[in-house]
Amino acid sequence: MTQQPFSRPGAIDLSALKKPAPSATPSSAGRPGGGAGGGAGGRGGSAYSVMVTEENFQQVVESSMTAPVLLAFYSASRLPESEQMAEDLAAAVEGHEGRFLAALVDVDATPAIAQAVQLQSIPYLMAVLDGRPQPIAQDVLGPEEISGLLDQLAQQLTAGGVTGRHQPRAAAPAAEEGEEPAMDPRYAPAQDALAAGDVDRAVEEYQKLVSANPADAEAVAGLAMAKVLQRTQGVDLHEARAAAAAAPDDVDAQTLCADLDMLGGHVEDAFVRLVELVRRTSDKDRERARDHLLGLFAAVGNDDPRVLNGRRALASALF
Repeated sequence: MTQQPFSRPGAIDLSALKKPAPSATPSSAGRPGGGAGGGAGGRGGSAYSVMVTEENFQQVVESSMTAPVLLAFYSASRLPESEQMAEDLAAAVEGHEGRFLAALVDVDATPAIAQAVQLQSIPYLMAVLDGRPQPIAQDVLGPEEISGLLDQLAQQLTAGGVTGRHQPRAAAPAAEEGEEPAMDPRYAPAQDALAAGDVDRAVEEYQKLVSANPADAEAVAGLAMAKVLQRTQGVDLHEARAAAAAAPDDVDAQTLCADLDMLGGHVEDAFVRLVELVRRTSDKDRERARDHLLGLFAAVGNDDPRVLNGRRALASALF
């Protein structure tokens, strides 16, 4: 992908919706089974899914400031398969432990929401980050396709430095009114450090996780991406690109520019830049370029199709 995982073309227009009623809360009106009409949420509540109503819609969109919200629009009357897809999405996000919030929208019960997002078809899956939407899918997806899609999105989030997580919405045992549920402790220190702008500490925290469990793919990706952020702190984008253009075989200049490509969402451009650098260089310079590229592969995730293509290109350049 040559763009940021979630581009930000414009915010959702909430003007057509009434303001949330004072009594409405995300935990009651927002949980599957707690919204109007039952629908896809009728099987009960879950930690990371919410049945959207006109009353809680704005709160749901605002939660995208923390981590992505996946709006799944369905209609049991128009296309029953779309309701099943919404249920499958709600089940699938549970395994990602807060990386996503599945927000299920029954368009028959909430036509004003469909109008607010200018809905054109059913089903419709939209990712919202920082209040800004991006279409993800407009076809009926099965459980395996949804699982693969979420894995890919999670890798893209890590590559883009998006590390926030939603708090679980169905905490047990029941907490006191207004009490915050406990945060997943595994990645919280690193995420808190990134949120505070302390990249060096984030690298240290991710390194602890990787040292304790080298098989933790998310920690490995987080560490690799935190190192990209660390290497690019204080770098002037235009100067770095000019330096890379002036010295195409300078390993320092090219690897720094590749890091900047990553931060800008130009993942494939970063890979191509370093593959070509490997092809042109030799000995220690080639080894440095290769190792840097492997680090970027780790940041994106080894199962990502772009990484698989990049590995094939790297093998060709080496041999």
